[in-house]
Formats: sequence, structure tokens, C-alpha cells
Amino acid sequence: MRAAVALMAALTALSGGAAAQAAPARIRQMVVYRDGSAQTKTVSTRASVVRVGDRRCTTGARTPLAALVRARPGTLRLRDFGSCSLRAGDGGGLFVKAIGRDANRGQNGWVYKVGRRAATAGAADPRGPFGRGRLRRGQRLTWFYCRLRDGGCQRTLELKLRPDPGGLVASVRGYDDEGHGVAVQGATVSADGVSALTDAGGQASLALAPGRHLAVAAKEGTIRSFAEPVELP
Repeated sequence: MRAAVALMAALTALSGGAAAQAAPARIRQMVVYRDGSAQTKTVSTRASVVRVGDRRCTTGARTPLAALVRARPGTLRLRDFGSCSLRAGDGGGLFVKAIGRDANRGQNGWVYKVGRRAATAGAADPRGPFGRGRLRRGQRLTWFYCRLRDGGCQRTLELKLRPDPGGLVASVRGYDDEGHGVAVQGATVSADGVSALTDAGGQASLALAPGRHLAVAAKEGTIRSFAEPVELP
């Protein structure tokens, strides 16, 4: 009897763990359009049904494509290089070919990064962006229009902030497809109408009043950063 109870408890724990693992996670997503404008949202990664040609296909939960669909960044046009269906596991070949008016052309087109690294799998691949599991709660996802040069896309900017007497100090680094970062000179860091250019070390100082501020970094030829909050005493 005791063995049966223990077995039931183990099965319950396993099923609960599987349910938690399959539950949709909320992530922070930014879609950067060709003109440099961006949509940033905290979005669900719940599964969705999309139309691809004359078929209806499911984007699995906790996949980048599910997050993109949920954000409604504009009309999505998808192509299927596999055999998508209402079964989420068949969506690994789904490919984003246009968001709004920004359509793929030649080698240039829509790609995504999780954190600092470009994904190695399709946006609806059930194995996840790197083949090692799907998105987790709180991760950052960046969709942007890649202009391929020398075998890689534009660097994506990351902004770090720290309070400083009279304002804040910003540090800007740019990350390539592999997630390798360098300090970025000449990036514009802006917050509440105040802006400054980064120096050779990727740093800039902004004079700001006490309170909460949002700052963002941008530079032509790169992908802008997420807006970062800072509280100044």
C-alpha cells in the first residue's frame, strides 16, 4: 500500500512538473523595423493558430514565433519549409518572411535573438531557439531586419546604467550574432530629452534630475537597445 501511495505521489509530481514546463512564459520582446522604430512589449508565449497559405498551423507555446504573433507587430506573412499543421510539433519549418511592409529581400530579412545571441533554430521549432529548450520567463527576445554584411547581421546594442552625482553614466556594448560584445563609440544615449554620445570606451554621462528615467541607446548601422529604467536619488 505504501509503495502504491509513493508511486502515485511520484506520478503526480512528474505530471505537475511537465505542466509547469509546458505553461506559456511571459517574456520581454522588441521588434525593430527597417526604419529604426520599435515595438516593445511584455508578451505571452501562449500557442497560437496562424494561417499559412491555405492551411491553419499552430505555433507552439514558449516559442519565439508564438511571442511574435501575440505581440501583433503588424501583418505577418509566413512561409512553411516543412509540414505545419494544427499539431504544434509540426511547426519547425515556419519562417517569417514579412512583418508589415518590411519584407525579406535576397539575403536580407527578419531574424531573432534570444538575449545577446542569434538563434540557430526556426522561430517555431519545438526544440527551442538553440535546440536545448524553449523560452523561459523573463528572457529578452529581439526581432530585427538583418542586413547581411560580411557573413553577419548588424550588432545589437545593450545599455547598462548606473547613478552618478547629477545624473547617470551609461555604458553601451554591441553584440554580434555569436554574442561577442565590443564597446560602441558614437552611440546616442537618450533619456527624457537629454542625450549624449558615447566615447571610445562606450560610455556617456547624462545630467538628469532625481527620479525615475528610461534611457535608450541607438547608432546608425546597429540595432537599438531596449529601453532601460533607472532611479536617480
